[in-house]
Formats: sequence, C-alpha cells, structure tokens
Amino acid sequence: MTDISRLAQVRAHVDLPILKRAAGLLEGYHRSIFKGHGQDFDDLSLYSPGDDVSDIDWKSSARAGIPIIRRFQQQSNLSVILVADTGRNMAAMSSGGTPKSDAAVFLATLIAYVARDRGDRVALVAGDHDRLIHRPPRASTQDLEVMLTQLDATFSPTAPASDLAAILRRTLTLFHRRALVVIVTDEVRPAPEHEEILRQLRVRHEVLVLQISDASPFVGARLNNGQQVADVDRPLHLPRFLARRSSIHAEAAQLVRQRRADSQRMLQRNGIVSVVIDTPEDAITRFTHAVRKQRHLT
Repeated sequence: MTDISRLAQVRAHVDLPILKRAAGLLEGYHRSIFKGHGQDFDDLSLYSPGDDVSDIDWKSSARAGIPIIRRFQQQSNLSVILVADTGRNMAAMSSGGTPKSDAAVFLATLIAYVARDRGDRVALVAGDHDRLIHRPPRASTQDLEVMLTQLDATFSPTAPASDLAAILRRTLTLFHRRALVVIVTDEVRPAPEHEEILRQLRVRHEVLVLQISDASPFVGARLNNGQQVADVDRPLHLPRFLARRSSIHAEAAQLVRQRRADSQRMLQRNGIVSVVIDTPEDAITRFTHAVRKQRHLT
C-alpha cells in the first residue's frame, strides 16, 4: 500500500460483499459490547426469524402466546482500539510470502475503513520494547489516514524487539469505556506470560486477536515464490542436508501446530476470539469463521 488514500484503496481492492461481511462482524461486536451496558429500551415487537433469541421477553411472550422480543435503540460511536505489535519480528516474512507488517497494515486499514463507514471511532496503541505510540479515538478520514501512515512507518527489521505486554498494559491504562480491542501481532504471541494482562483486558473490553503466521525456514529455506526466508534477529543459513530432511520438516510443522493449539486454548479460556492469518487475502475468511464459531459457543 502507498501512503496515498489507504482507505480508498481498500474500497478499490476489496470486493463489496467482503466489506459488507466485515461490517456485519463489527455489528456483532456492537451488540455484544452494548448488551447490558446502557442500551435504551425502545418497544416490544413480534419475533421474526433471524432475531436474536436472547432478546425474547419471556413474560410478554407467555401472556401473548407468541414470541415477543425487546427492541433497543441503537448505540453508536463504538471505539475500536487497534493494538499493534511493531517489534522487529513483524518485519519478518509471513508464510504467505509477504512481510508480516504488510498484513498488519492491511488489517488495520480494513478495520479502520469499516469502522469509519459505521461512524465508529478508531484509536491506536502501538509499540515495542523501546517505543509506545498512542492516538486517541477518531472517526474522520484524515485522522485515520494519518494514524495508518504512522503505524506503517514504525515497522522495520531494525526496530526494537517486541514487548506485547507493555502495549497491553498501556491499553488497559488509557481506555476505561468498553470497546472492541483488536490486537495485531504474530503467531508466537500472545504467550503464556501475557495471560493475566489479557484477562484484565477482557473483563473491561471485547478482545479479538489477529495473529500473522511466520514463514517456515524449511522447504529449502525458500518460499514457494523463490524468496529467501530471512531471520530478522540473526543470519539464517540451513545446510542443504538439513533443509531437505523430511523428518525435520515434520517435526517443525508439529511444533508450529502445538504452539498454535496452546495459544488457542489460552485465549479461549479467557473468552477471546483469535485467528491465524497467512496473507491479507485470507484475513476476512478466517476472521468470519472465528467469530461465527465464538457465537455458537456463547
């Protein structure tokens, strides 16, 4: 993405049905966030297929002999808080063959686009071991463009190491009104040491974690498109006899699966939706699947 009209580029490159699907997911978080948090009762109405069964007024339904639901006035101005890991790990390659930072900026832009069109405000908390960036909730196109440009500029292979705990603590300190917190990081985070701060964050907010996958150093130490897999922390060189050993490939793949499963279990027991993303193109599909799965569980 270029620095010119990032939000407009989302509309130009993402199909309208996908954008509508993303808007629908944000609407679902609206209902979840404002359930029991100051919605104003409007009136009673007959139940229609597709209405939320949790809105059924059972006493009124029993008196009328038919399902009756409670209608509430829509509350707007939901704040979406983008929490972005900008450590040098995010400048490494994703399994989809593009820098993880590209996927992170795309996801941030997509969420900002959908939120802006709904009239919701978007805030940013981003950082690493040495830096913390905070932009307050804003809804104007100009403010969001500046926010996204600033976020994009922080990613670099020479950036400080990641410190997800620091930006999560800052988020908890800065925002007290219930909001949707979207955490964008890589697939090795959040780690077990982040569970307590995530639990505190989840008590106050709805939390969604978008984890961008890491490229494997195996498969000949190259991606399918021929790009060399680079390590941002140290030079990476796999001897050919190791890179070609299928047993090492299998063991590495098993470790990745186990790490993802452990992370999923930790997040699920704290009521947090998460999804692993390989490329910007698969973000909406996997996001949709994760949110729908959570709704069936709750």
